[in-house]
Amino acid sequence: MSSTLVGRIHDALPQTQCKRCGYPDCLGYAQAISVGEADINQCPPGGSEGVVRLEAITGRTAKPIDPDFGAEGPRTVAFIDEDWCIGCTLCIAACPVDAIVGANKRMHTVIEAECTGCELCLPVCPVDCILLENVSAEATGWQAWSAPLADHARARYESRSQRLAREADEQQQRLLAKAELKVSDIAAHSQHTDPAVLDKKRSIIEAVLERARAKRAPKPD
Repeated sequence: MSSTLVGRIHDALPQTQCKRCGYPDCLGYAQAISVGEADINQCPPGGSEGVVRLEAITGRTAKPIDPDFGAEGPRTVAFIDEDWCIGCTLCIAACPVDAIVGANKRMHTVIEAECTGCELCLPVCPVDCILLENVSAEATGWQAWSAPLADHARARYESRSQRLAREADEQQQRLLAKAELKVSDIAAHSQHTDPAVLDKKRSIIEAVLERARAKRAPKPD
């Protein structure tokens, strides 16, 4: 649990990472609330109880969930109709907690225990083979969710974010290494033979590489 205002607000959110609040994730919404950019009634998964929790933290007046951001409802999990799945992997990329497994052109499946019911996989599916199943009956909002589920979803989301950042960094390293190899012997990697043209190209590429290295360099504390 965090002692900062943003941290306390973030801890009070259900961590479904569904973006229904209008922000890219629960942390983004927490930050927006803390500076007055967002209201405390924009989280349908947290429901009315979630608004009350945020009221206690922020001192703002509780109000019903804003219908512009959705409606409070039961907890749902996604499942994939195997007969229609074409293995496009778009749902895998959209899932914020890595709850969908599969491979390109292979049938995908949802790991029910990991699904937060965020619904982000629904709009990206080109064949509409993903459906939602109510798993909390009449219970809605925090009555259908729990602190352990929120903590688990948050950990899954943070792990995925770290993995994506690591993969992006590794890809950047590969591209830099490839560019450095070519600039080291630019004549062998160019259709031009004019030394002046090659020197100009080398200077341009080296400048780009220098900027890329500068971006990757550790920032001073």
